[in-house]
Amino acid sequence: MKKILVLLVIAVIFSCSKDEDLILTKTIDPDGSADVEVQDFMWKAMNFWYFWQANVDDLSDVRFVNTAEGRAEYTSFLDSEDNPAAFFENKLQYIEDRFSFYNKDYRELTNSLAGISKSNGLEFGLVRFQDSEELFGVVRYIIPNSNAATANILRGDLFTGVDGQTLTLSNYEELLFTGSDTYTLNMADFVNGTIVPNEEEVSLTKAQALAENPVLISKSFEIGGENIGYIMYNQFTNEYDDDLYAAIEALKSAGITNLVMDLRYNPGGSVNTTRLLASMIYGTNTSDVFLRKRYNDKLQNQFNDSQLEVYFADKVNGKTINSLGFSKLYVLTSSSSASASELLINSLEPYIDVIQIGDVTRGKNEFSTTLVDDRDNSYLYTPSRVNKINPNNQWAIQPLIGRNENADGFFDFTSGLQPDIILKEDYGNLGILGEQNEPLLARAIEAITGQTGKRDFTVLNPMEVFISSKIGNPINDKMIDDTVYDLEF
Repeated sequence: MKKILVLLVIAVIFSCSKDEDLILTKTIDPDGSADVEVQDFMWKAMNFWYFWQANVDDLSDVRFVNTAEGRAEYTSFLDSEDNPAAFFENKLQYIEDRFSFYNKDYRELTNSLAGISKSNGLEFGLVRFQDSEELFGVVRYIIPNSNAATANILRGDLFTGVDGQTLTLSNYEELLFTGSDTYTLNMADFVNGTIVPNEEEVSLTKAQALAENPVLISKSFEIGGENIGYIMYNQFTNEYDDDLYAAIEALKSAGITNLVMDLRYNPGGSVNTTRLLASMIYGTNTSDVFLRKRYNDKLQNQFNDSQLEVYFADKVNGKTINSLGFSKLYVLTSSSSASASELLINSLEPYIDVIQIGDVTRGKNEFSTTLVDDRDNSYLYTPSRVNKINPNNQWAIQPLIGRNENADGFFDFTSGLQPDIILKEDYGNLGILGEQNEPLLARAIEAITGQTGKRDFTVLNPMEVFISSKIGNPINDKMIDDTVYDLEF
């Protein structure tokens, strides 16, 4: 049988000859005089790739027949929404799909998936005041070398307004995400259990192409006879695989005996980066199944079982992985830990003891890929083929195209992964990230060393985040299929 290398970089790229391409089942085209080029691309791409294709009547293979009457009906359907965004949401998206999205410019989307976005570097969570429409913001961390890094603002700081307007459920999006790139935060203090606005203001400006290295902190310390490694990792971004590799290598050289992976603010990202990190932690046996893919039935039937399996890795960009070989991993989570973060936990569970500390995760197990108007490439975005994308249509869609199962076949955690040790963040006592007395890390250290001491981990002010600053990043809550493996047809 002919072996074909399948390289998935942001999207799944099937490198095979024309007659061996994935079989696109629909060839019906709309009336050429209609202005529905974008909607036509969206329907055809979703008809083939969408995980819930069988659940959306309008995406059925028999919805439109390839006759003059059928083409007229198809054209009318595509023209039913002038705005492609509304067409995607109202006509194509399954009602239970929380995570598929789109962008009118594929370049903006792919840059964001690579960790490059317009940002001021302030990462925060918004919390709703009890029995109120009003919100307050809690600073989680600051991205180094950003505008916020030059401002007088730190982790744990609070704000209740923007540009003099009190934050509410109805205005937060405009004030913080879709409005001006420059805004002024109206700060607040936490006094005797109450959040009280003060007179301080912090002005911030978003910058284009701010690149965030997701390895925010990497360090080790010896406590109670244990050498504990700690990594705060905030996004599974494949452009920074070498940095992640270097961080693990440094900790291995330091002789760590335990590892704490802090994923509490990690919204997901690259499947392949997740696989590489799992291999660095557990092992490099390329016969061990990291995950099994499940597509819609139409696509699933084009592969055999072995073609749907992804295995642990032994190299990172050509460099040999010197695995830690640990049988236990400590992971810090919150309600913002999603998709690829959950994949790391779930895919390691069959092999090692994963001790989850913190809050219940987001509950996102489907993966997505970037689709563009390049029919000859099965609508898959491939960087080397950007000149093949329809020049009249720059839209991209990022639909959920499948789900991942671990080696034991488990995948059902849409309600989130439950922690072994529950400990929510306390906005009145956040602590300093990476310091031994930061509450979540301190609890992990206690679990590792067995030294309980007299520390009280009671949470007086649980941080129930309504929405976070990462909502502005398209990688938020996304699991991007970019694994590298071989298929045989």
